[in-house]
Order: sequence, then structure tokens, then C-alpha cells
Amino acid sequence: MWKNYTEAARLSDKQRELVDELTGRCPEMQALTDHTRDFAMLLRPEEANAERLAEWITAVRAEDLPSLHSFTRGLDQDKTAVTAALTLPFHNGRTEGVNTKTKQLMRQMYGRASFPLLRHRILLGSNHPS
Repeated sequence: MWKNYTEAARLSDKQRELVDELTGRCPEMQALTDHTRDFAMLLRPEEANAERLAEWITAVRAEDLPSLHSFTRGLDQDKTAVTAALTLPFHNGRTEGVNTKTKQLMRQMYGRASFPLLRHRILLGSNHPS
């Protein structure tokens, strides 16, 4: 669903009208929208993305967008991992999905059940206790 908000061509007419209205009222919102869409394009791993990321960071820092400046500082803190994520075709999405599901089950069962029941639900892939 996030693609609907990052690729202008995939917006519905109603969504496009809302984006146009909001960005027309505020130049900062237009810049934020443009930079967000440009960053989303980096999420498709390609070798050239390392250079594109550096260009994107430079462009963002030239704008008065404190929230994106904070984001770029975070990218700089782990530049090696970020560059690898944006340039290499490998990812750990499946593992992260399992971790997310496990955490969700733990939250649902907090204070109500024991570890054996949690283990049972994880192993059986059940979304609710038997």
C-alpha cells in the first residue's frame, strides 16, 4: 500500500487532489513530498544507488526540512549498512516477518499465558490460542 503514496502515477484521483492541495499551500510540504518520493526510488536495490543516496542527502540538507535532516544524520551513522541495503539484492525480510509475528503474539499473550503456549502458537502458526 505504501507505493500508492510514493509513486505519483499510482495515486487515485482523490489522493492526487489531496496531495496537490496540501503541497500547493506549503512549499515545505512540496519539498518533503519530492524528497520522500526520491528516497522511495532508492529502495529498489541497484549499484548506482550509493551515488544517488549521497546526492539525495546533499539535496535534502540544502532544504529547510529539520525532520529530514534528522533522518539523514541517522543514515550517516550507519552508512555502510544503508548503502548495502540500497545496492545489494539480499535482504532479511522473511526473518523480520517472523520476528514481528513473534512479538505480536507475545504482546497478545502478555500476562495471560506461559512460554509453552507461546511456543505452541509459534510452531503451529496459529493466530489464536487453541
